[in-house]
Amino acid sequence: MGYTRAQILEQCKEAFQNKNTFYKQGFINYRGKSSDTQEFYSEIIAEFLCDHITEYVIDRITRETTYYTKGHDGKYDPASNREEEKIAMQIFNQSKEQGPLDLIGRIIDYQTPLKSNADDEAGKIDLLSFDGKTVRVLELKKPDSKETMLRCVLEGYTYLKTVAPEKLINNFECKLKKYYIYEPEDVIVKASPFVFYDGEQFQEMSQHRPHLHKLMALLDSKPYYLMKGEKYTVVEG
Repeated sequence: MGYTRAQILEQCKEAFQNKNTFYKQGFINYRGKSSDTQEFYSEIIAEFLCDHITEYVIDRITRETTYYTKGHDGKYDPASNREEEKIAMQIFNQSKEQGPLDLIGRIIDYQTPLKSNADDEAGKIDLLSFDGKTVRVLELKKPDSKETMLRCVLEGYTYLKTVAPEKLINNFECKLKKYYIYEPEDVIVKASPFVFYDGEQFQEMSQHRPHLHKLMALLDSKPYYLMKGEKYTVVEG
């Protein structure tokens, strides 16, 4: 037995009272269609957010300490079951050894902390990249992830708005200026889903999902797709 359109909208309205945790709600990952209108659940949610876009304001957290973690050396336990973290570090190591990735530039960090204190409701940025103009907050998902593209978009956007952009750029200045000539005031920060080509999120984007596409345009969220061969490569959809 599925949910009706009205039931999904009611869950949206309740969860929308805390914008910072909206992306975490279970219904964001509902797959399938509403029992009455036969709309994708994620389309109903995306339409709700489009209609309330001016109210979708995420609270910023400015870390008292640096965003830069000196201990991030790319070393990990191959036996770890934290698949996304391992992939993130593999991509970080590849970029460190072989240079920038097409379309997104150099990977400058992984698991970048957002919290300022233990009580903050904030996760960690999976990957940060820089191409000389744009720092990208990349929301990575493993190849077999069952999370919806909507979840990826909203999680990345939440992290983008949670971070203090000027402090982020300043804290990573030593890394940014190692590879690029730029003026800090010209650097912009964006968020992007970073998912695998032919994964479920990629498949969603080929379906008729006008509200999701509209929401992504409103949030300026452009997806990039990973392919794994002898090395990781990045392509556009």
